[in-house]
Amino acid sequence: MTIYSMTAFAHARVEHEHTLIQLEMRSVNNRYLDLHLRMPDELRFFEPRLREMVAGHVRRGKLELRMQLQRTPLSNNQGLAPAFLEQIKEQLSHIRAILPDTAGPSYEMLLNLSAQHSSPDQHQWQPVLEQLLQEALDQLRNNKQREGARLAQAMQDYAEQMSVQIERAKALLPQVMADYQNKVTQRLRESLEQASPEGLQYISGEELGARLAQEASLFSMRIDVAEELTRLEAHVAELGYLLGQPSAHQKPASGQRSKGGSLGKRLDFLCQEMNREANTLGSKAGAIELTQIAIELKLLIEQLREQAQNIE
Repeated sequence: MTIYSMTAFAHARVEHEHTLIQLEMRSVNNRYLDLHLRMPDELRFFEPRLREMVAGHVRRGKLELRMQLQRTPLSNNQGLAPAFLEQIKEQLSHIRAILPDTAGPSYEMLLNLSAQHSSPDQHQWQPVLEQLLQEALDQLRNNKQREGARLAQAMQDYAEQMSVQIERAKALLPQVMADYQNKVTQRLRESLEQASPEGLQYISGEELGARLAQEASLFSMRIDVAEELTRLEAHVAELGYLLGQPSAHQKPASGQRSKGGSLGKRLDFLCQEMNREANTLGSKAGAIELTQIAIELKLLIEQLREQAQNIE
């Protein structure tokens, strides 16, 4: 699966009808597609098509798009449109009716005025603008892909560190359980001695059963951390699959990957689930070593989440 970052820049330019058209795109992370558009009024006819093309290439992110026009000077051997000259003649007649001594514009001035006031032919400009936009979108996509590959590698490194911490916790778990069982046995012995200093034979079966049930309940709450570790392992394997590096022992269920949607949102949700398991692990930890591991896992998950927020 290809990973795309939401942070990228693109620039494209083309010259058409003595006009330089420049297009800049700047994209940063955002939960949804947020397009900010700045373009000359004479190109507003292209806005609906522009939004359509952008929506087909960008899923989410704050995208600032700026389109600029720069007229190139016209040479003296280029003719002027008769309709334009008639407009100048009519306007000059109105001015001279009030100011008879007003001089007429020079040929060079007329050339510049013609370039500034000429309206683009939509049928001729549409394919040019589409090609320019497609070039910028392709460039933006390539830049997003390069940045996304770096983000994916960073996230994979964090996932590997998480796997190391999970293996540490699994190795510690048998000894932690044994130590806690010894504590429970000692606590039960002390509890029974307080309840019946004369001896165990003086404790009723009902009272003994209640105390055993209470201590067993406390013990069962502590040994459930194995479930949290198993779920964390599954989440790390899922993360590896989403990043294009599936775990050797974790294969996706049939049809599970065919669903669409934003990869960044899926990764963000996965980080939330990881954080939930790490929190539970920390609250159930029966030893300081497991508590420290839970803290390390939460730090790694937070770093994962920060990277996931930059993925489209």
